[in-house]
Amino acid sequence: TDTIIADCRKSEVWKILILDAFTTKLLSSCCKMSDLMSEKITSRLCFCFTSYTQHNQSLCLFLLKEIPCFVFFNFKSKPKYKAAYVYFTDYLPDDLFNNMKMYCGKYIRVCKELNMSFMPQEAQVFTCDNPGAFWSIYSPKSQDKKKTLEKLADQLVSVCATLDEYPGVRYKKDSNLDNAKTLAELVDNKLARYYELDDSGKKKEKTQAQVLILERDFDPISPILHELTYQAMAYDLVDIQNDTYNYKSKDGAEKQALLNEDDMLWVKLRHRHIAEVSAEIPKLVKEISASKKQPDGKITISNLAQMMKKMPSFRRQLTEKTVHLQLAEDCMQCYSNNVEKLCKAEQDLAVGSDVEGVKVKDPMRTLLPVLLHQYSTYDKIRAVLLYIFSVSGTTDENLSKLIQHVKIEDERDFILNWKELGVPIITPTSCSFLRDRSQEEKYNLSRWTPVIKDVIEDAVENKLDIKEWPHQSESPAVWNGSGAVSARQKHKASAQDERRSGSRLIIFILGGISFSEMRCAYEVTQSVKSCEVIIGSSHILTPKSLLDNIKALSKGPMENFTIDERSNA
Repeated sequence: TDTIIADCRKSEVWKILILDAFTTKLLSSCCKMSDLMSEKITSRLCFCFTSYTQHNQSLCLFLLKEIPCFVFFNFKSKPKYKAAYVYFTDYLPDDLFNNMKMYCGKYIRVCKELNMSFMPQEAQVFTCDNPGAFWSIYSPKSQDKKKTLEKLADQLVSVCATLDEYPGVRYKKDSNLDNAKTLAELVDNKLARYYELDDSGKKKEKTQAQVLILERDFDPISPILHELTYQAMAYDLVDIQNDTYNYKSKDGAEKQALLNEDDMLWVKLRHRHIAEVSAEIPKLVKEISASKKQPDGKITISNLAQMMKKMPSFRRQLTEKTVHLQLAEDCMQCYSNNVEKLCKAEQDLAVGSDVEGVKVKDPMRTLLPVLLHQYSTYDKIRAVLLYIFSVSGTTDENLSKLIQHVKIEDERDFILNWKELGVPIITPTSCSFLRDRSQEEKYNLSRWTPVIKDVIEDAVENKLDIKEWPHQSESPAVWNGSGAVSARQKHKASAQDERRSGSRLIIFILGGISFSEMRCAYEVTQSVKSCEVIIGSSHILTPKSLLDNIKALSKGPMENFTIDERSNA
């Protein structure tokens, strides 16, 4: 946005910013409409422009991903605008550039490639905004896997370029799949071409950064486990679409709240355990109440509503707290109804031992109570999968019995299609070693730690096995132990700019990323002085969306499916 605004300040007339679907989301992630309005810029979606009236005295700004036809439409025949500033978030092919130059070049004052073809989801999280990549890469019916990997590679290079990093590239060697290796080769080659010459005409040297690429099969447990940290729990249990939380106020009015980086309370609490969040929010409200000489009574949604009506001066302050008080209540309601009982069984299966540290000798005894209870079909599928992962694969006969218990005889693909990700369900597999973190456990129902945290810590400490993590291209000396600091040692919190002056570790997970894995990037960054961890994927997963994606792998690209949510009553 800084580039666009700087160009626009050269003219005093109003500008109309035309966006496509991708750039609408991109712009929303980094600025507000009020920021644009203050610069005399108003925005409209590109698919609406056919109804525009003439704006011959206005300037038109096009911020597009890859659709120059909109520029042609507005300027090829009878110009609708005085002039155009055209910005592309991605590389513009020469043929399209030449066509644009031929038909409307005299009206274009600025044409720039911004190299921003990814979605900055959070401070340390990015996505490629491409959930369909899951099907394209893993479905046996896909015919565009190569094209999808090429596109993901372009977007990952865009991430590196935006961060001004020329990293070394490594990938997780996989005996079942070669997607990570292919993507690593593509990324490394594209980075070399991109950084062949820098702005001064010299070849850019490698920076203190490293990219790690791995397949989704490295940890099938974390994305399907019930998480009890605030963000992961909310997106799993509450209906949150496009980061928007819809809820009803006590007077019955429909309300919405956007859960993003602008909500400082959300940023502060999202990685905290729900027990801490439930205690923290009422405490914050009481502090505000005390500062306004309010009675220190029990905090409820209705009390807050009355307080806001009486004191509009701090309505905004209380609104933020009210949203999260309501969201935390929704999470706790779901937890009390079903999740609490599920969590013990899930944790025992995932970790392989109970709260006392005693090994689970018969995982089936842990699973059966879940199957016999009136949990949702999705929850039972998640439990069955955790059981299968815990015993490193099962027999066909045993799987058939489990499927009958869950009553998904016609929807076996929810389970069987994991094989397309390199996670065998029938064939027994070797069990990977998990780090002992029993001393770090704080909550009995949150004992599992995502495998990605082990990976990140080992990478920072330069302990990744070179046979399991081959180098596609070598990293600079800082990754040879000279600048690494133990991620398991506690340090005083360092400033963000201090961390960014050190190394960067960029993680990319093929097949989607879970909220618990996103949290790990922040946790390790906070505990390490020398490295900032950036993590991303094609898209963000919830347990339900992952199961739907898994089932869809055996479908054609245009086929739809639903699951019949049945009770066992």
